[in-house]
Amino acid sequence: MITVTKINDRDIVVNCDLIELIESTPDTTLTTTTGRKIIVLDTVDEILAKVVAYKGRINKVKVE
Repeated sequence: MITVTKINDRDIVVNCDLIELIESTPDTTLTTTTGRKIIVLDTVDEILAKVVAYKGRINKVKVE
């Protein structure tokens, strides 16, 4: 699970295993495997870094 900020400046927690697509058009939009679209303030690179850090934590691998 990762925390992202919606465009209304509220933080939400997303199951990153359900993220199918991340687009920057120009707003960053997450599309889940269920078809839900979430517009967030985080950039694509920030989301990718959060996913990598999360996966590293759950797999007990140090990510720098």
